[in-house]
Amino acid sequence: MDILRFITAGSVDDGKSTLIGRLLYDSKNILIDQLEALEKQSKNKNENGIDLAILTDGLRAEREQGITIDVAYRYFSTPKRKFIIADAPGHIQYTRNMITGASNSQLIVILIDARQGVIEQTRRHSIIASLLKIKNVVVAINKMDLVDYAEDVFNNIKAQYHLVAQKLGLENVQYFPISAFYGDNIVEKSEKTPWYTGSTLLDFLETVEVKNSENTVNSRFQVQYVIRPQTEELHDYRGYSGEVISGTYKKGDKITVLPQNIETVISKIETGGKEVDAVFTNQPVVLHIEDDIDISRGDFLVKTEQLPKVENEVEAIVCWLDKKELNEGNKYFIQHKSKVLKTIVKEVEYKIDVNTLENTPVYSGIKLNEVVKVKLKTSSPLVFDSFSENNNTGSAILIDETSNSTVGAVMIL
Repeated sequence: MDILRFITAGSVDDGKSTLIGRLLYDSKNILIDQLEALEKQSKNKNENGIDLAILTDGLRAEREQGITIDVAYRYFSTPKRKFIIADAPGHIQYTRNMITGASNSQLIVILIDARQGVIEQTRRHSIIASLLKIKNVVVAINKMDLVDYAEDVFNNIKAQYHLVAQKLGLENVQYFPISAFYGDNIVEKSEKTPWYTGSTLLDFLETVEVKNSENTVNSRFQVQYVIRPQTEELHDYRGYSGEVISGTYKKGDKITVLPQNIETVISKIETGGKEVDAVFTNQPVVLHIEDDIDISRGDFLVKTEQLPKVENEVEAIVCWLDKKELNEGNKYFIQHKSKVLKTIVKEVEYKIDVNTLENTPVYSGIKLNEVVKVKLKTSSPLVFDSFSENNNTGSAILIDETSNSTVGAVMIL
């Protein structure tokens, strides 16, 4: 069975936690003791006498206020597929939490309140889905029970969101009229929407074809640790350990060490303490090379015919995650997998307006949750691919030099 990782996103009180609770409850993925605890803690009870949102809202403050503050992960399975769900907060100030949850998701469920239609948070979350290259978008138009399950309300919101999707280049978009509170069209088809002829939400999640976003063509390996035991048994042993970020490596492959730009050949490959002939994406391995080259943590070993870019200056989209403003000239650390370099914001080119989706000029500092295009200059060359080609080597984070806080999510263009 494969695993589908997806995130729910939407504004405050759109019903994200209730939707996840409904999926767990109706698919029989809740234990009896959980149900008993749920009944005791429930304030906003449905017809079953329970508040399904409590299943994902684990913090006491979340349960008391009826809101989601941090990203909560839930795991469940059906006979067809396993699922990992991220429940993201709806408040604007927690948009950074939503970015964290979405970064590993293959699908996003955007909830829209049937009474409200497409709002600013809908656009903001859609922009993030677009930036993170999430291929599949589900628009769940929730609280249909509060608009008498009206078909014209559903169609109007569908038309509104279609314009947003077109603007952002979101292609695989599916629409569902649901009521998370009563369970309409989530696990079972609802008789209250006879005009809706599509599948239920769970049916779609079980059957949607999720193409693997991993780049299997360009071989990328970054050194995490140089193994040099210097013992009597392993006197001359020198191996470069790390994870195969993408592609494949075989014994005898011609490779280039970057950023030094020195060519060599793989002489031996080890994984799990055994010597092998080939390794693949996501495998932890130790590579040995024929020549004595000075290689350190953060250096790349790539196939010579598939070289990435090696530059001191990069253009990137940055989602700003800090209360302190981002300004031109600010200095940070940029962490790119195992490599940490000093960097300076050379230029802030434009800001993406979440209401109009247009690129707007920047007249002042960039504030929390704003999305901008910048030029970064690094202290030494950065080895990277564009985010659209390989999201593993095209993503990074900005770190504050004094507090060590993560302040920016970086997608390299």
